[in-house]
Amino acid sequence: MYKLLACCSMASGISLQPKMVQASLGVQKQGNGHCTNVPRNVNLEKLQNNYLFPEISKRELQHLDKYPSAKVISLGIGDTTEPIPEKISLSMANYAHALSTAEGYRGYGAEQGNQVLRKAIAETFYKNVLIRDQEVFVSDGSQCDISRLQLLLGSKVTIAVQDPSFPAYIDSSVIIGQAGDFQDKTGKYQNIVYMQCGPENNFFPDLTTTPRTDIIFFCSPNNPTGHAATRKQLQQLVEFARDNGSIIIFDSAYAAYITDDSPKSIFEIPGAKEVAIEISSFSKFAGFTGVRLGWTVVPEELLFSSGFPVINDFNRIVCTCFNGASNIAQAGGLACLSSEGFQRNRTTECLLENSQAICSVIDYYKENTKILVNTFASLGLKAYGGVNAPYVWVHFPGLKSWNVFAEILEKTHIITVPGSGFGPGGAEYIRVSAFGQRERIMEASWRLEKLISNEKALFNSVENKE
Repeated sequence: MYKLLACCSMASGISLQPKMVQASLGVQKQGNGHCTNVPRNVNLEKLQNNYLFPEISKRELQHLDKYPSAKVISLGIGDTTEPIPEKISLSMANYAHALSTAEGYRGYGAEQGNQVLRKAIAETFYKNVLIRDQEVFVSDGSQCDISRLQLLLGSKVTIAVQDPSFPAYIDSSVIIGQAGDFQDKTGKYQNIVYMQCGPENNFFPDLTTTPRTDIIFFCSPNNPTGHAATRKQLQQLVEFARDNGSIIIFDSAYAAYITDDSPKSIFEIPGAKEVAIEISSFSKFAGFTGVRLGWTVVPEELLFSSGFPVINDFNRIVCTCFNGASNIAQAGGLACLSSEGFQRNRTTECLLENSQAICSVIDYYKENTKILVNTFASLGLKAYGGVNAPYVWVHFPGLKSWNVFAEILEKTHIITVPGSGFGPGGAEYIRVSAFGQRERIMEASWRLEKLISNEKALFNSVENKE
């Protein structure tokens, strides 16, 4: 077993442990300027000090201040690094240029998205499960749609999340008012069901002991563990939702990375259209992290308890809170899915057109994951994921994930993500992203190997439980 000494660099960081701010007149003034008589949103007072990924960026900047000449390698925030294929970027450039002409200028588009793009998404990703183009809502990214779905659902519903899971599910639930107070002892919010998903249960919750909730957030392939749920597992999840009258919010943002026969969409499971909404994104398969384009599928068969169609209310939310995705970004999305460029890759099933260009980028990142998995395995560490997702989930038994993060950053100048940022189930893990240029992945592997193999004394203490 490895053990980690406490790292002094942690002292300069800001703890992510939630600090409850008392909503009372006795609260000490923290800002400059005039105090109004408007109270702060009490739900925001329940949040952790900083959202996980901006906190990681902040600590990276602090590290660079301390070591200005350090060659920092970021394997933390899951941001793509390889260029967008030229045909796709040209389509956006041509569209943008046409806006300078009378013939090519366009203003507002439909809030639900370009009809041609909606049809292309339905036919490309959902042809075999008969999703209609009017059930596809184009957006500026799946994370934004998570918040719009929370507006749709309101504060009175109960929710369940995988543990560990993408932090936006929990934070948006807290902001909208679905969660209770944070419990320091457990690392969990009251009124949220945390479904344990670790190696001991094949990263899938025991549904026989999971209490009924109105909403179930489920991500496959999972961020951060990288596990893609099997067909049998998703059949169990859909059956569980049907039996309990629940709605599944299914996040398939990493579906293009699936290489085995795991379902890429929840709608591959019979009956799912009556219990599920699916969100997805162009970010991780087409390199659109900065372009911002995603979509949500709300089937017409999905009904509230009153019998009212969920799609009608979501359409109202979209029309009220959103003016539609950028027309330029949607032009890029159409290029990704165009008939000339979109072809099925026999091995990866990534369905990606503009030549094998997009498929080859996905394969490039997947090769990075193999390098990282092999590195950690050679050091005697359990590394999960890296097969159907661009993340490696590494276990450091008995250690605090923030200490592991800090020690790796201090000794190797490598950014990772502490697992506890994804929930209490990640307390002894770090997430390592495979997004990066190959030479930097190789360099990072060398630095990690040198740290862990040559300085095992740094990893052999026991008083580190989170």
